[in-house]
Amino acid sequence: MEKARPLWANPLQFVFACISYAVGLGNVWRFPYLCQMYGGGSFLVPYIIMLIVEGMPLLYLELAVGQRMRQGSIGAWRTISPYLSGVGVASVVVSFFLSMYYNVINAWAFWYLFHSFQDPLPWSVCPLNGNHTGYDEECEKASSTQYFWYRKTLNISPSLQENGGVQWEPALCLLLAWLVVYLCILRGTESTGKVVYFTASLPYCVLIIYLVRGLTLHGATNGLMYMFTPKIEQLANPKAWINAATQIFFSLGLGFGSLIAFASYNEPSNNCQKHAIIVSLINSFTSIFASIVTFSIYGFKATFNYENCLKKVSLLLTNTFDLEDGFLTASNLEQVKGYLASAYPSKYSEMFPHIKNCSLESELDTAVQGTGLAFIVYTEAIKNMEVSQLWSVLYFFMLLMLGIGSMLGNTAAILTPLTDSKIISSHLPKEAISGLVCLVNCAIGMVFTMEAGNYWFDIFNDYAATLSLLLIVLVETIGVCYVYGLRRFESDLKAMTGRAVSWYWKVMWAGVSPLLIVSLFVFYLSDYILTGTLKYQAWDASQGQLVTKDYPAYALAVIGLLVASSTMCIPLAALGTFVRRCLKRGDAAPVA
Repeated sequence: MEKARPLWANPLQFVFACISYAVGLGNVWRFPYLCQMYGGGSFLVPYIIMLIVEGMPLLYLELAVGQRMRQGSIGAWRTISPYLSGVGVASVVVSFFLSMYYNVINAWAFWYLFHSFQDPLPWSVCPLNGNHTGYDEECEKASSTQYFWYRKTLNISPSLQENGGVQWEPALCLLLAWLVVYLCILRGTESTGKVVYFTASLPYCVLIIYLVRGLTLHGATNGLMYMFTPKIEQLANPKAWINAATQIFFSLGLGFGSLIAFASYNEPSNNCQKHAIIVSLINSFTSIFASIVTFSIYGFKATFNYENCLKKVSLLLTNTFDLEDGFLTASNLEQVKGYLASAYPSKYSEMFPHIKNCSLESELDTAVQGTGLAFIVYTEAIKNMEVSQLWSVLYFFMLLMLGIGSMLGNTAAILTPLTDSKIISSHLPKEAISGLVCLVNCAIGMVFTMEAGNYWFDIFNDYAATLSLLLIVLVETIGVCYVYGLRRFESDLKAMTGRAVSWYWKVMWAGVSPLLIVSLFVFYLSDYILTGTLKYQAWDASQGQLVTKDYPAYALAVIGLLVASSTMCIPLAALGTFVRRCLKRGDAAPVA
């Protein structure tokens, strides 16, 4: 007898699993960046529109496919049509690439978490140089937070060509990160279902605590005003709309096969339409909520830096020109500088190179996303807070919960098709399959702990799951609507849930969403073509800052392979199916 498919203990467990997977690091470190770049509060207009016309319909489609076919991504799309089995394979390949590098973020979070118990925080001050006569030169040119990130955490090489060796401390943290993931997925839905309650809810507890603290920080209102002041002209910027669509698309985790895998463990009668709406809304609400927290802290950091700059300039001018203490203020500084420049031109010209131009607006305009926001900007703000160790522990614990929650979805996308396979599952127990997947991913992931590892991390992060995912989801919508048949799919859903599918979902699936994906696909291709030679940011220790360099030829080849290895699965699998059917017809033909 065929073994019964495991199920979630209850629908709430499934919703928590989807939220834990969808709500990830992108909500905390990419959405605030996009708000900053594309008009603050006005960016919410294209974001909400894209949520309605793209996010919800595509999420509902994937959940419905998983629940109807009751298989992982490969089996589900093979059931819809044998020609579409490559869609499932492509999803698994992309999820495999994602798992390889994504858990490195959890390794970094572990590293920072362990260092958060030190007093003072190790990134709060620059270390002394070898002679103990001053501070380390690289740290002085950069900042203590940048130095800790680039030198102590990554020990980054000057370019991609200089690979260096594996750094044993980040490597041990990566081993720990994979051990935690393995323990969470060990028993399938039985263990994952219990873990997601924590990975989905604990980040919100930390965000609420951080919100209360952030709003009480000096300068928090500057950050919030900067975020919510709408720049209406940005609504006419096509890039704002494209980035809103892209954020919705990637934030919900569409195309990886994780949502199909999770939904396959549902009862057939489960109301997946309601759950798609709930997960979409919670995901978007979290992005906005996390932005309020981020900008309150961002405002504190910008105000602190601005006031610090004013103090240094005021002290320099007071000492040089023998001014009265307290005479210089933020309001009269520019006026006094003008007077001193005209009254003492030679003396002022000598001092001019040392006088910084202090501006709160320029501090707030510094747009940072990704690891730069998580491990540099946040740590810079945390080090200036009272009881900084407590806030550091809370912050990196939250990052870990978000990262591990997303990893549970990524690994489910790989494991579900493998455990569904009778050939593999008949020879290996579920625990062994999970262990092997984690072991292989961890072994390959060691590449990202080398001195040039962060450059490879950026390559995977930028190219492993962008164009590929757009193509996968485009083929998914076409496959359901025009290969399987929208009417047939509609009657399947009605038979399962007892509810008719409304016109809204059908219009979105059949027309609006595919057109939107094609538009995104064209934008990405044209952007790559117009950009010319692909470049990356390398750390220059002598300048204490990032410099732009061209990717070497072998890196461009790896980028091409990353995109091709997943996307080519779709046409190759379809071609393979066509050839097999032709051969079968040939064998079955009567002999003359």
